[in-house]
Amino acid sequence: MLKKWFLLLCAMALVLSVGCGKEPAKQDAPVQKGAKPALAVGLMPDTDSVPFIVAREKGYFAEEGVEVTLHPFKSAMDRDAALQSGQLDGAVSDLLAAAFAKAGGFDVRVTSSTDGAYQMIAGKGNEAKDVHSLAGADIAVSRNTIIEYVTDRILRENGMASDALQKVSIPQIPARLEMLQNGKLPAATLPEPMASIAVANGCKFLTGSGELGINPGVMLFSAKAAEEKKESLKAMYRAYNKAVEYLKKTPREEYIRMVVEKSGFPAAAKDALQLPDYRAVALPKESDVTEVMRWLKEKDLIKQEYTYQNLVVGDFLP
Repeated sequence: MLKKWFLLLCAMALVLSVGCGKEPAKQDAPVQKGAKPALAVGLMPDTDSVPFIVAREKGYFAEEGVEVTLHPFKSAMDRDAALQSGQLDGAVSDLLAAAFAKAGGFDVRVTSSTDGAYQMIAGKGNEAKDVHSLAGADIAVSRNTIIEYVTDRILRENGMASDALQKVSIPQIPARLEMLQNGKLPAATLPEPMASIAVANGCKFLTGSGELGINPGVMLFSAKAAEEKKESLKAMYRAYNKAVEYLKKTPREEYIRMVVEKSGFPAAAKDALQLPDYRAVALPKESDVTEVMRWLKEKDLIKQEYTYQNLVVGDFLP
């Protein structure tokens, strides 16, 4: 029953996402004939995706002999539907999505962690000084996703129950941001750079995943792609590491305009964007997997609890 429900949900989301005018970004340099199999990768409008944008724009994928086409998505549901339908080989995603995919009968491999951040932000005009000040208020999230997970972890770390705030489901990140900074929401949990943009526009940072050491963001691929495109994944990660080195060594003013434009971030991100200290690709911590599985089981969102070994493979890292 769970498998049928999951596949139906993904199919519905895919229908909704068709015709939205998303054009996949293309390589800025040609890859030689006879190169490794091409990869199609889904991105979200967050800072996890930035090294992939840089790797494409600086030609690092082409240098490594692999074509990587990047597809932008505004909601996790649309991204996951595209992965399930075979439009994508992999995606910037999270451990929750990996567990849901496996529970629904679609096998995936978690191949690395990512470096995104998720922040709890008080809306414009809200006088809340901390998380406790929000008790009883509405908070915008996307249900059963990394956003709700981080929200619940923040509440738990502050000694509050998961129902201490009234969760309002707003799946699309840009809509959540717009309502928050227009004073139409008391609070929201947002990824970066949307959180920094909200703060720059008069909202208030309360706390976030970085402060609490929460890191459920990952890169995942379908089992089929992981098995059939091993050399392509290795090349992709070599290019990713080149992008990380570029970001570490290059002054912000030399790349920020390109990053904002090519990532599809709002123009305000040019000044507000706070990039994380990107790391060379690495596997997620086992404790991150354990915490996510505990949350999913507590909410009865999955029947089987997956282990680190069930989800994570380290075959593709440089």
